[in-house]
Amino acid sequence: MDKVVESFELFGKEYVLETGELANQAGGAVVVRQGDTMVLVTATASKEPKDLDFFPLTVDFEERMYAAGKLPGGFIKREARPSEKAILTARMIDRPIRSAFADGFRNEVQIIATVLSADQIHQPDIIGVMGASAALLLAGVPFEGPLAGVRVARVDGEYIANPTFDELEDSTLDLVVAGSPDAIYMVEASALEVSEDEVLDAMAFAQEAIATLCEIQQRFVARAEITEMEVPLREIDAELRDRVFAHAEKMRAALHNPDKHARMDAVAEAKAEIAATFSEEELDASTKDVKALLKELEKKTMRAMVLEEGERADGRALDEVRPVSCTAGYLPRAHGSGLFTRGQTQVLSVLTLGMLSEWQRIDTIDVAEGKRYLHHYNFPPFSTGETGFMRGPKRREIGHGALAERALLPVIPAEEDFPYTIRIVSEVLESNGSSSMGSVCGSSLALMDAGVPIKAPVSGVAMGLIKEDDKVAILTDIQGLEDFLGDMDFKVAGTENGITALQMDNKAKGLSAEILAQALRQAKAGRAHILGKMLEAIKVPREALSEYAPRILTIHIPVDKIREVIGSGGKVVRGIQEETGAQIDIQEDGTIYIASKDLGGEEALQRIQAIVKEPEIGERYVGRVVSIQTFGAFIQLTPGKDGLLHISRVAKGRIDKVEDMLSVGDEVEVEIIDIDDRGKVSLDRIDKPEAPKSSGTDKPGGRERGEGDRHEGSGAQRRPRRRH
Repeated sequence: MDKVVESFELFGKEYVLETGELANQAGGAVVVRQGDTMVLVTATASKEPKDLDFFPLTVDFEERMYAAGKLPGGFIKREARPSEKAILTARMIDRPIRSAFADGFRNEVQIIATVLSADQIHQPDIIGVMGASAALLLAGVPFEGPLAGVRVARVDGEYIANPTFDELEDSTLDLVVAGSPDAIYMVEASALEVSEDEVLDAMAFAQEAIATLCEIQQRFVARAEITEMEVPLREIDAELRDRVFAHAEKMRAALHNPDKHARMDAVAEAKAEIAATFSEEELDASTKDVKALLKELEKKTMRAMVLEEGERADGRALDEVRPVSCTAGYLPRAHGSGLFTRGQTQVLSVLTLGMLSEWQRIDTIDVAEGKRYLHHYNFPPFSTGETGFMRGPKRREIGHGALAERALLPVIPAEEDFPYTIRIVSEVLESNGSSSMGSVCGSSLALMDAGVPIKAPVSGVAMGLIKEDDKVAILTDIQGLEDFLGDMDFKVAGTENGITALQMDNKAKGLSAEILAQALRQAKAGRAHILGKMLEAIKVPREALSEYAPRILTIHIPVDKIREVIGSGGKVVRGIQEETGAQIDIQEDGTIYIASKDLGGEEALQRIQAIVKEPEIGERYVGRVVSIQTFGAFIQLTPGKDGLLHISRVAKGRIDKVEDMLSVGDEVEVEIIDIDDRGKVSLDRIDKPEAPKSSGTDKPGGRERGEGDRHEGSGAQRRPRRRH
């Protein structure tokens, strides 16, 4: 294939699409470039269809550390498992692309997006959506493209398409929208309590950008040589369909049950009875088709119930939320916990507080180095009454945890106001729809139970859609059945004042602005209802932290004093930690955080204050002898701060040797009598003992130095201060 390059500008930013030079054996390969950020996206399909009842699509996002001029962390020094950011980006590409393939297409398709260059200015994730779409078009698979994605920021009231990292830092909105020129397929957002109208305006702006990107793709692809795949799409015999759909009333009766497992059992029984109407020979010849038609019958029947009768499977009204119960402080020893139950979805969120030094370092090509608020989501198989392997978080769990994290991050207090690392683990104990929004609600309860001074509690709700031609029904608080068989899963989280997070996946391929506006309005009412139930359990954050949580004290010291607090090789700070039991975290700007669960933190604070405090004449200390010289003893007043006790001030009367009165390690009470221009400290001993009689104080011609005498040149004779 000849090299094809398409350069263009969109809202002031330069882009390049290129094919024909790299990865020519892939089905389709496109290099997408914005600035010096380059992503190679390949799309390859198997030659033959798979014998499956679903479309086998996989999407991988490969971060290469060389792209950002970094070496991988860890012992092996090689990229291994994908980072959470890579998994989330793969999901971002997958979700809009997946629903744009032709029905009945069963060839395996793999999309791989590899970051070749990351300039740390332009983000590589969002341009991967356009690259995947273009690569699929070049591969000639039955793909209903082009599609594109755009990230929208809002800075000073102005919308920015595909903002740089710096532009996004100043934005109140981080909105990702993907779709076709006239339909939105996917939405993902985090926001600082923005209004529904602002979100809709941003979506409209994104749709304009997407339309332009799709038009450019078509122009680009038209210049390339494409061989269309000849793919037989799976079709089901019309007579077979009629025979299955003749039993719609049996399926309708089975679907009328508010209990998830009872309904599933009734539906399974109805499917078995319908399948029994076919002979063994017919089933042998068309088993997969019959199973597919039974699933389709269940879907069509549920949707007809909603659209024609306004009736949901569990009997609720379209805008009705399932019964909600909330408990704050469910676990006795946790730093904070919240149990949230909505219908047959139950989530226990557990919060743990730690030192800022326990923040998570991120080994990725992204500009972010780490984070201090962590949200993890676990979805064990028992939550749906099933068995399964426990092998770490799957992509879905990572995605749901990230969504809950985005929803709550805007209300987390700043580091300077609450100097803790915060980790929340949401354990899904029951699941029947929108456990991610249950995690948001349960985690708000846990934050308030822990005494974290959040800006406001956050609640969330999942909205659904049933759409057939012009008939539309928007569902509040969807259960699993309505998610699986419906056209939209639209999760909305926020405070009383505005939206903090969104996530929407759409299978309807035709969401209008009116539908989205109605869904957001209905979601706002649902969120308010759920928030009211949460506030019945706990209205505001508790005034005091749990007795099991660490107390963190903060002190700011001059930067030039940091070395004194740390000491040589960390000796001073290590000693304070060992002797007080406190944890000490020293920042480069001179901020020190001291954590403990008892009075050890106060003691450590006092010792640090003593180290950094400038000595003053007249102050008294109980010091320790650290060195003895012929002219006196050096006394450690505090770690890192010594003073000289001259031989003339060790005892009452003259002594020949300091060792006659003091030994290294002795404690002695002293007073500061002088501080010279270089900061060297002279000491006097309080309550001096009498000098030994054998001393030379009574020698003929000898001069006895009185207690109040000053030695000459004491400043010049004093040895430099030691640092310990």
